[in-house]
Amino acid sequence: MGGFFGVASREDCVFDLFFGIDYHSHLGTRRAGMAVYHPERGFEKAIHNIENAPFRTKFSSEISSMKGLFGIGCISDFEPQPILIRSHHGTIAVVSVGKINNVDQILSETIVGNSHFFEMSNGEINPTELVAALINQKDNLIEGIRYAQEIIDGSISMLVLTKKSIIAARDPKGRTPIILGKKPEGFCASFESFAFLNLGYQPERELGPGEIVAITPDSVKTLVNPSKNMKICAFLWMYYGYPSSSYEGKSVETVRYNCGKLLASRDGETPDIVAGIPDSGIAHAVGYSNASDIPYGRPFVKYTPTWPRSFTPPTNEKRHLIAKMKLIPIHELIHGKSLLLIDDSIVRGTQLGETTDFLYENGAREVHIRVGCPPLLFGCKYLSFSRSSSEMELITRRVITKLEGKEPDRETLKKYVDPNGEKYQKMLDMICEELHFTSLRYLRLDDMLKAIGLPENQICTYCWSGEEN
Repeated sequence: MGGFFGVASREDCVFDLFFGIDYHSHLGTRRAGMAVYHPERGFEKAIHNIENAPFRTKFSSEISSMKGLFGIGCISDFEPQPILIRSHHGTIAVVSVGKINNVDQILSETIVGNSHFFEMSNGEINPTELVAALINQKDNLIEGIRYAQEIIDGSISMLVLTKKSIIAARDPKGRTPIILGKKPEGFCASFESFAFLNLGYQPERELGPGEIVAITPDSVKTLVNPSKNMKICAFLWMYYGYPSSSYEGKSVETVRYNCGKLLASRDGETPDIVAGIPDSGIAHAVGYSNASDIPYGRPFVKYTPTWPRSFTPPTNEKRHLIAKMKLIPIHELIHGKSLLLIDDSIVRGTQLGETTDFLYENGAREVHIRVGCPPLLFGCKYLSFSRSSSEMELITRRVITKLEGKEPDRETLKKYVDPNGEKYQKMLDMICEELHFTSLRYLRLDDMLKAIGLPENQICTYCWSGEEN
């Protein structure tokens, strides 16, 4: 995943850019970067590895050394960004969020001439570098951006820094957001709606699907009008969005609260305490507790002051140990109690299974699990959102393979989508058994859509339903 931020200002923009990017730290853990332009100093760029230190620490020198009136930056889970290139468009910098499924096809059929690309440490090509190369295929930047978005199988939203403006382009289906902010000194463009509020900007508006704008300190000019064909990703509300974010006018915290209420409305369990897996499960648990009149409590807390968010020990065994070491039990709320925990989602299931065992080890009588979204059955083909690198790492897929005796095809998987179906219940029963839950229930897809509150045809639910759009 990743998030970006851009500023066009009459004054130096680096302070706003620095903190605007930092407010996207929940969206990425590996790479971060900034690029700025100043009429007297030209372009400057900095990229750092943030795997074992937060953005603010790694970029503390840049906030005083860099100067610019225009700037863009990002935090990413994968590729180093921004890309700074010199082409027939002049010098530009590019950041992007999205996914490109047809990289090989683009390289073999589209990129003209004997082009070359830097290879990242994982052997892949930096997708933002590929986006920049596609933009370079056309005579002007706007044609190039539209061309890149049209030819990419997947999706791509981007910010492009030039000497005169920042060009912001939301992907054609609006799968990811771009929100504009305004203050007297200029404008900003942000993935997250809250990232600019403490910097003095007021929300201006959200770009529509496929909309392209040019941002200067004085104005935001629409260069390509938005379409009405939106398919925004529902997982933004379910997991990735920060609680203070809003997308298409729908608050992340409120949606998660509503998900918890709807989980409670279909549940007959009577535990002693309802708790949320910190941090994204907390709003669900509060909603569930208020709807069910079952007390909300915190049977454990996360101790994170000395643990960098992305701290990754070298072995799987050590990673699991570190995850458990962060959990500090509150014995009075665990021993002899029946607990109902709500998590935002289950991907591999490893961490939630270990949390359950941790609670049993500390005296819990029962551990009921509720999940704030439907079962994840399909790897996302539109965005690099999945925390799993392979569909077969999903616990649902592993369980279905066991139940079917072979790896399932798409038609077989569709039979596990229906929450009223026999196969769905068998899948839940096996997950429950494998992870040692007392009971397990997921939020239904129709309830999730109800909780979000947008028209169903405007929301992408591919990872749960397998329905392409």
